[in-house]
Amino acid sequence: MQFLYAFITGGLICVIGQLLIDKTSLTPARILTGFVVAGVILSALGLYQPLFDFAQEGAAVPISGFGNLMAQGVRDALREEGALGILTGGLKIASAGVAAAIFFSFCASLVAKSRDK
Repeated sequence: MQFLYAFITGGLICVIGQLLIDKTSLTPARILTGFVVAGVILSALGLYQPLFDFAQEGAAVPISGFGNLMAQGVRDALREEGALGILTGGLKIASAGVAAAIFFSFCASLVAKSRDK
């Protein structure tokens, strides 16, 4: 059942994004930013953790999960390091994911050919 919950939750997050693309004049960059900010806000309100407990990776993999991760890092670093943690916490906790994204994007650029649309 856990796979079904993850699939449905992740799918619903993607449906919301697709509806925003289709029904509004928002650019994809603004929608992406909105999802990250929504993840931060839901995390700050304590609402993202119950969603993660229910759907696990179905809530962690979409970009809103990145916002939750950043908020978690800031919260933990603030507790451990004080005010300096506000600046470093989010980057520290998400650094492995960001580094992997850069590395695999570079690998894909070596294999694929770029072209104009």
